[in-house]
Amino acid sequence: MTARFFITVCSLLVTGLCALSLGGRIFYMASWALILMIAYSLLSLLAASRMIILSQETPESKLMRGSSSKLLINIRNKSLLPIGPLQIQLDIPGGETKISLDAGFLRQKTVAFPFFLPHIGVIPVGAKQIFLQDIFRLFLIKKYRMQQPLNVVVLPRPFDVDKLQSAHMDDGRALPNQTTEDITAPDDVRNYRPGDPLKRIHWKLSSRKRELLVRRFELPAPPDTLVLMDCSDPVGFEEIPDGLNRLKDTLAETALAVAKMQMEGGNPVRLPLYGARIGEFKADREGSLALLQEELAYQIFRGGEAFEKVLNVELRRMRRTGASIVITTRLDVNIVEGVKHIRRSGPSVRFYLVTFHPENPQYDQYVMQLQRHLVEVCYVTPA
Repeated sequence: MTARFFITVCSLLVTGLCALSLGGRIFYMASWALILMIAYSLLSLLAASRMIILSQETPESKLMRGSSSKLLINIRNKSLLPIGPLQIQLDIPGGETKISLDAGFLRQKTVAFPFFLPHIGVIPVGAKQIFLQDIFRLFLIKKYRMQQPLNVVVLPRPFDVDKLQSAHMDDGRALPNQTTEDITAPDDVRNYRPGDPLKRIHWKLSSRKRELLVRRFELPAPPDTLVLMDCSDPVGFEEIPDGLNRLKDTLAETALAVAKMQMEGGNPVRLPLYGARIGEFKADREGSLALLQEELAYQIFRGGEAFEKVLNVELRRMRRTGASIVITTRLDVNIVEGVKHIRRSGPSVRFYLVTFHPENPQYDQYVMQLQRHLVEVCYVTPA
């Protein structure tokens, strides 16, 4: 009930008392008019609450960050009794919006509402609440039977980064995780080339063919690239407009970019996720990036394991890892020690620090320690 309803009731009481006390027809007519107005308002709203069907959709359920889309609301009113405009509360990126929409009667209407997707994640889009009102605006009731808001998955966008090479020892021998010929699996023979080791010469076959032939061996699978992304709460966004969401976007897009870069070179990629949503991505083909994009979009970067603990836990994988990439918003003593342990285990390491303040002098001592251990340090500033 609205303020107009109470005014109408007061008017009905006054006209009713006047009609009973004075007996004037005009007061009886006014009283009956008010009674009919209240009855029609109730009847029209009860009918509309059952006969108005609202559906909503978006052209695409998965979009890249920075894309624009639109929400399509389809209203079909089967009631014969006209009502007032619908009061719809929309939940769209950028904040809630209240709109008035004329439903008409015995008609179908489709309205489009554009919206912009500035950040990655699973974004609810749609009508959150709908209120019906009569043409006299005496009553306002909420419609309970309605479709829930839609979820639009906003995917991260990759950018170009330099390829990271697997580590090699100075004496020319490969690390245990480097891609080399497997001497336990002979594959074929080829002609001798100057510089080939004598132990690889196939002497029996060479004497038969009267030319030097060298055994050729199978190549094992290339070493993994281990991408360690900090899925806990980002730091360093205070006093930055929309800083938290911008840091989350940059973390996810940096991880996507390095995975894409390594898979383009034929290197398998592992990306364990230790956030509120736990999982692990593993692939060696660029076509699998769509799965990684969706997995990163579902990460909320809140809670999860402390990142320094993640670095220590992942040391067990270093025997099979050719290169490791660390992505975080933190740079402190614990993080530096964890990265140094990874580097001592053999693989080459690239460290991405996502921050709004790359010139912060507090980072200098930590960056120098990492560089002394041959860790490549890169700054990524959120857009």
